[in-house]
Amino acid sequence: MSSNEVPSKPKGSLTGWLILAGSALGVFALGLLGSTILERREEASIGRLTLKQPINQWESDSSKWGVSFPREYDTWKATLASNTETEFGGSIQKDYLAHDPRLVVLWAGYGFAKGYNSPRGHMHAVEDVNATPRINEKTPATCWTCKSPDVPRVMARDGVSQYYANKFSHYKEDIKNPIGCADCHNEKTMALQISRPALKEALERQGRDIAKITHQEMRSLVCAQCHVEYYFKGKKENYLTFPWDKGLTAEAMADYYKNSTHTDWVHSISGAKMIKMQHPDYEVFQQGIHAARGVSCADCHMPYKQEGGVKFTDHQVQSPLTNVANSCQVCHRWGEDKIKERVLGMQRKHQEMLIESENALVSLHLSIGEAKAKGATDEELAKPRELVSLAQMYWDYVSANNGMGFHAPQETARVLAKSISIANEGRLVLAGVRAKYGLPPTAPAVDISTKEKAQEYIKPYVKAQADKKAAEEKAAAEAAKT
Repeated sequence: MSSNEVPSKPKGSLTGWLILAGSALGVFALGLLGSTILERREEASIGRLTLKQPINQWESDSSKWGVSFPREYDTWKATLASNTETEFGGSIQKDYLAHDPRLVVLWAGYGFAKGYNSPRGHMHAVEDVNATPRINEKTPATCWTCKSPDVPRVMARDGVSQYYANKFSHYKEDIKNPIGCADCHNEKTMALQISRPALKEALERQGRDIAKITHQEMRSLVCAQCHVEYYFKGKKENYLTFPWDKGLTAEAMADYYKNSTHTDWVHSISGAKMIKMQHPDYEVFQQGIHAARGVSCADCHMPYKQEGGVKFTDHQVQSPLTNVANSCQVCHRWGEDKIKERVLGMQRKHQEMLIESENALVSLHLSIGEAKAKGATDEELAKPRELVSLAQMYWDYVSANNGMGFHAPQETARVLAKSISIANEGRLVLAGVRAKYGLPPTAPAVDISTKEKAQEYIKPYVKAQADKKAAEEKAAAEAAKT
């Protein structure tokens, strides 16, 4: 062999390395498989749990559950903290009306124009519902439904229909415990369960067999007991109902409400019959890529946590942006800063569209109101009112759900675009009516730059509406006597 020739490695050496690498991969794969099997066995073994202390049926005190599940209980107690903040969320409480005074005009005549704060952790549920100015002597008991694990107990005691028909004040002494273990878990097996009738009834009307729902789907459905759009059916019954019969999209719900007699309130300025969307988190989430890939709410908002050799579900329900390592980075192998920037980038774009929609809606309400004051008839204003109601419902489908559009970016952008388009159509239709009464196409802008100014602006409209309603009720009562 000459000095310029490179000696070749023996073929046996290469084969050895390949065998070693293959063995290492095999061991790694077996490890993953074993870990997965153990996790699934652990989840499947919930029916064979031995509790340190028996838990009674309807036990709403989560500390009693915590005796057997201290890690889950301790993380649940962490929802008491109100000190996390992201650009569009977090556990810190924010005054939405002060942040965006346009909301006061959009909800003129409805309770939300009085007070509307961002939600805090589950442990504040009872405290916060009692503190909101939206509660009064007429408030139905239905408003307690999602606030406490005491609710299933009083429902069982009084009957579901009677519970809904009672007043909020009727259960002041019964309902003390905030959202906790009994809301989602069976007290014997710890299996996830649906404890509220409205979700069961909605699924049954869809033809779903609840007994066949998978554990992974239940990790979202227990959240869907409350994080959904709903309404109170019947003026006296106030029966909690999900408008899911035609589907979960904004259009499906609009179709549902169009074929019902339900309206939430009549707008004080425009006179339009309105629907207030609640918080359709589950419905919007179902339109997004995470739901399509089988990800559940709990995967991101309650990710697994490790303590020594013990793996358990973190019950501090919170924004994934405050827990990126355990939530997003389990699947997305990007840096934390990159993940946050990508999410915030989506949310900021959605905020732009939300504000554009709000401006169009405020202008349309004010323009209808001014035309009405100048003498436009209900018949002339019927179409603009119908359009402003529909446009605002679409806007609220996105606005009222948590996540600022992140749960389904493409779908929420589409719905907002539709809201803006319908509001603009309403302004075009109204322009012809306004011209008949010598008015320009749109009403002049008003100073609603602060919550206080906005509330002062709507006050005479709200008072006039309340006075008219009181007079009508008095006349009806007198007519009933004769």
